[in-house]
Amino acid sequence: MAASTWKGFLTFGLISIPIRLSPAARTERISFNQLHKVCHTRLKQPLFCPTCNRMVERSEVEKGYEYEKDQYLLFTEEELDKIEPESAHTMEILEFVKVDEVDPLYFDASYYVAPEEGGARAYHLLLEAMQRSGYVGIAKVTMHSREYIVIIRPAKNGLTLHTMFYANEIRSAAEFGSTDKTEIKEQERALAMQLIQALAAPFQPEKYHDTYQEGLRTLIAAKAEGQDVVAPPHIAQAPAVDLMAALKKSLGEGRKPAGEKKSLLRVVPKTGKEQSGKDQSSKDQPAQRQQSASGKKQSRKAG
Repeated sequence: MAASTWKGFLTFGLISIPIRLSPAARTERISFNQLHKVCHTRLKQPLFCPTCNRMVERSEVEKGYEYEKDQYLLFTEEELDKIEPESAHTMEILEFVKVDEVDPLYFDASYYVAPEEGGARAYHLLLEAMQRSGYVGIAKVTMHSREYIVIIRPAKNGLTLHTMFYANEIRSAAEFGSTDKTEIKEQERALAMQLIQALAAPFQPEKYHDTYQEGLRTLIAAKAEGQDVVAPPHIAQAPAVDLMAALKKSLGEGRKPAGEKKSLLRVVPKTGKEQSGKDQSSKDQPAQRQQSASGKKQSRKAG
């Protein structure tokens, strides 16, 4: 069973359903550690107090709100828990709306909603009613030190929940879209529609992959084996000056294979100069460590 992010009750009307939330997705990426360039030691980020001029343990940390420059109001966990709203334990559906009325721009993180013991019957009643009606629920829930507005949506096998941004959190974009109302010719519009139809396909998310992460894995594997990676040059892009010509050429090339382009990275042996430099570096490192250790021994003897 996946770890629960939140547990509590989902209510609509006088019906209460015990539920739990678990993340529906997570970002997967290769991460690099920060190393000291001189000795290649992994760097740490300790908590440091400039007033006491020393490192600080986690047990010594408290929360403060800066109301003026360098002036703080201090808060305990008990004080923060005391002001938790009802939505910290109960998620009440405030209203039902049509899903196409909600701009996806408001969506943030996604969760699976599963019933807890004693809640299965009411859970499936709500799921079926929402599936048949075409409505989704709007509710509020408190987690991760803030109260979210959420949308509860029926899926094929159960309910899903998406946290949403508040209206004041959506940034206005003064230059969003084109403010230059250029005239579109009817023939250009028709060709653009043909191009869309030529590239139309059912959405299959499994067709798409993070080619940058795949490239990183290839690079890491190659470097571990003392090899190098050769990448093709990027295609230089430029705005289409002649829209008609670009549309006709695009249609003339025919339909491209479904999915994205495959990575064209090639693993090759390192050049003699680079390999020699690597070998020398490998030889030098133990010598440097031995010299450092020898220096420490002499220092102790002198002391």
